[in-house]
Amino acid sequence: MSFSNALSASSPTGATADGQGGATPPGTDRSGAAPATMAPALRARRLMRACDRAALATAQRPPDEGAGAMADAAGWPYPSLVLVAFDHDGSPLLLLSTLADHTRNLLADGRVGLLFDGTAGLAQPLTGARLSVQGRAGRSDDPEHRARYLRRHPDAALYAGFGDFAIYRVAVERAHLVAGFGRIHWLSAAELDLPAAAPALAAGEAALLDRLNGEGYGPRLAPAADGEKDGWSVTGIDPEGCDLRRGGYVARVDFEQRIHDPESAKLMLDTLVRPPDGSGQPGGSTSGTTTAGTPPDGGGGT
Repeated sequence: MSFSNALSASSPTGATADGQGGATPPGTDRSGAAPATMAPALRARRLMRACDRAALATAQRPPDEGAGAMADAAGWPYPSLVLVAFDHDGSPLLLLSTLADHTRNLLADGRVGLLFDGTAGLAQPLTGARLSVQGRAGRSDDPEHRARYLRRHPDAALYAGFGDFAIYRVAVERAHLVAGFGRIHWLSAAELDLPAAAPALAAGEAALLDRLNGEGYGPRLAPAADGEKDGWSVTGIDPEGCDLRRGGYVARVDFEQRIHDPESAKLMLDTLVRPPDGSGQPGGSTSGTTTAGTPPDGGGGT
């Protein structure tokens, strides 16, 4: 059973968890490569889920009364940085404040774009993969969406309870994958092949995470390139993989086949942390890939 994981790191010196002072793009395989033969939809989904932040583009709303400097701004694209998590079906989840311009914009026009960057650390960034997702954002009061977001971004709990903050779910309509020079693909929502909702997994996810972290699965799944295994925890499990975090670092472990319930997720993870022949105890190493990152902005995006 093979898998890939993506490590996103924040460091004042620019060094990443592999100690090389550089970064390797998310969505690569265990050898650090992203095979050209990987199906575009799979490449796109793995890249997207590996990212914990994105550039959000909204259409600038008409100016408020008296906002002279904004008189001609309506309709212009407004880019901003947001932290992102994902629903089990792959829909991006954002925690946004109604005080932020991007939130006011999407409340006026729900069409949004999200750019997921997989080029960090490359000597020639334009040879790397990036994914632009287009969809419609709407507020979600589903407690599972909030729980998944806060597990991915625990520091957001400091402000998530403020009255102006809410979770917004992006219903994906299409995606544009640039996987390198000449490898460009438009994908409809159907072609992107996001997984169906997994109600059994959603219902049992919190209990399974408690069990996995209690049994030390985080360090066992941590990237081999990260010399400090302690402190890693499993923060989320979805049909296509699981998410890890250690402080300002996040990692992604991709499954080779989809799972839909806690039992099959546990079996899959047991396969990943044991040697291929099934012998021995959990503790097999993994290869980490890295993306340059920034710490949470404390305000749900800028």
